[in-house]
Amino acid sequence: MRVLRRALVVAVVVAAMFGSLRAVAQKAAAARTVRLAICQILAIDGDREGNFRRIEYALEDAAAQHAQIAVFPESSILGWENPDAHTMAAPIPGKDSERIGALARKYGVMIAIGMDEKDGDKLYDSAILVDKTGKLLWKHRKINVLPWLMKPPYSEGRPEDIGVVQTEFGRIAVLICADTFTDAFAERLKALKPDLMLVPYGWAATNDKWPEHSKELEDLVKKRAAQVRCPMAGVDLVGEITHGPWTGWTYGGSSFVADGNGRILFTARDRDIDLHVMDVAVGSLAGQK
Repeated sequence: MRVLRRALVVAVVVAAMFGSLRAVAQKAAAARTVRLAICQILAIDGDREGNFRRIEYALEDAAAQHAQIAVFPESSILGWENPDAHTMAAPIPGKDSERIGALARKYGVMIAIGMDEKDGDKLYDSAILVDKTGKLLWKHRKINVLPWLMKPPYSEGRPEDIGVVQTEFGRIAVLICADTFTDAFAERLKALKPDLMLVPYGWAATNDKWPEHSKELEDLVKKRAAQVRCPMAGVDLVGEITHGPWTGWTYGGSSFVADGNGRILFTARDRDIDLHVMDVAVGSLAGQK
């Protein structure tokens, strides 16, 4: 009987210790922060050199403010739904991604950016994550490609390739714009418990729909951050669609950052370039009450 009591006491003590350790770990995760640069840039279709200049100007400002991760919009190099990308885009790894890597090394900043990717005869709407040494950590290919907007359309990425990558700032997930429309994709990420979600956007509408259209993006960012249970940065373009059925539609900016409970922490300028550096608490809230 005494042996049994001692075993029970030991079990209670061990359980309490593990509970305390778990609480400490959760508090430590909640206390981690990363200094994010929200790089809401102008992107001009087909203007590779000009767009790279604008990317570097943003990185100069971000580095001067001690940013650790710079987040850029969708198709920042060649423009979204630009059919010229079928001939202009490079593979990943390739000349454009390597150039982003060189900028990451130059400014000592991790970079998340949307860029078109050529793979054989296929064109993908992709996004990459590059660390401050220029190493390519992750590539995501957009799944919801809206194929009616370009001929031939972007090739589709695969839902099973949605994932996270371990970095010095925790587990980072990357999706692209319309991928966040799909509940199942967000649920897949939630199961992977990312500490931070970075999403390049190309959020566009006709001129008369702004600024009201930004409210839809705000609601989407809030919803997905709360569903995945981690902070999320959704960074939009500024500019204009110049090809296809949405020719003349504008990207309205209004990028958003939300915490893991879906509360908006920052809203970028409406229909203008913006660069904002901020400290964001990172860590998955999945499994916590």
